Amino acid sequence: MIDRVIDRFCRLLTLVMVVSLFLMVVMVFGNVVLRYGFNRGITMSEELSRWLFVWMTFLGALTALRKRAHLGTDSLVSRLPVAGKKFCLGASQVLMLYLCWLMFQGSWQQMKINRETTSAVMEVSMGWFYASGVFFSVFAFLFILFDLAKLLTGRLAESELIGVTESEDEVPQTP
Repeated sequence: MIDRVIDRFCRLLTLVMVVSLFLMVVMVFGNVVLRYGFNRGITMSEELSRWLFVWMTFLGALTALRKRAHLGTDSLVSRLPVAGKKFCLGASQVLMLYLCWLMFQGSWQQMKINRETTSAVMEVSMGWFYASGVFFSVFAFLFILFDLAKLLTGRLAESELIGVTESEDEVPQTP
């Protein structure tokens, strides 16, 4: 059940990424046409595109984390017995949980520091910009914690014990 909720959430994130990319293309292309063709421009298009790109990057990292689509090398781990694969996956997940905690702390501090600062053009709190790191770290932590719980309770198949993809051509589908 939790798997389905996470998968739906990732589909929603994918939709948000598609809309963000569409808006970025329209704004940047429209701004180029307006500047060269009519000597005018959309003042907030550059800044909003930059914000959308940062958010889109973090959302994409979340969906890739869920699909185990981050690139890596598995030459050693793939040769280990099942117990070794489980140990390596568990150790990497514990390390990733720690890194999510560090990222949360840093992003949270930046969000607090920049809460009163406004962006140059849109005049929106810069805290929203740094909230992307908070959003990513919280949900990445939950995704990894859920996978770690599945590992510890023995609900992962042997094919799921390698947490990376060796080639972009071999992106695994979520079960």
